[in-house]
Amino acid sequence: MRSGSQATDGDIVRAVLAGDRERYAQLVERYRDRYARYATRMLGSVDAAEDAVQDAFVRAYDQLAQCKEPDKFVGWFFLILRNRCFAERRRNRTSASLEAANGVAAVDRSDGGAETAEQRRALQLALLGLTPDQREVFVLKHVEGLSYSEIAERLSTSVPSLKMRMHRAYDKLREQLRDHT
Repeated sequence: MRSGSQATDGDIVRAVLAGDRERYAQLVERYRDRYARYATRMLGSVDAAEDAVQDAFVRAYDQLAQCKEPDKFVGWFFLILRNRCFAERRRNRTSASLEAANGVAAVDRSDGGAETAEQRRALQLALLGLTPDQREVFVLKHVEGLSYSEIAERLSTSVPSLKMRMHRAYDKLREQLRDHT
C-alpha cells in the first residue's frame, strides 16, 4: 500500500476501515476545496456550502463501510454531497440574493480573463436562476471540467439527458444575460 500523498483513494479508504482513522483527513484535504466550489454554486452561499461539505464528509466517514468500491470513493462521496445540497435547497426555497451571488463570485476561479466583476456577478445570478438539475450539470461541466460521460456516471443518467439539461440551461442563461451584454 502506498503512503502519504501517493496513496489512492482506495488505499486510504481500506486503511481507515482497517482502523487507521486519521488517514481519513487525507481524503478531506484532497477533495474539500473542489467540492466546496461545487456546493457553493449549487447553494448560492459560501457558508451553506461549507456546512454542506463538512456534513457530507462526516456522513461519508460514518458510512464508509457502505462504500462498496473504495477506489471510487470520490464518486460515492459526490452523491452524498449532492443529496445534502438538494436537501438544503429544498429547506431553503428562498430566492438567491445579490449578496449570495457576490459570495459565489468571490470563490470563483480567476481564469476569466477579460470578464469584468459585473459580468461575473450577472452570470452567478443567472446560474442561481437555473433549476438545481440544470445548475448541477452546468457546474460539473464548466466549473469542474468533467466530460458528459463522467457526469452521466456520477449522476446515474444518460449523456443525451444531460445534453438536454445543458441545452435548457444555456437557453435560460442566454435569456437572463441578454440585458447584461
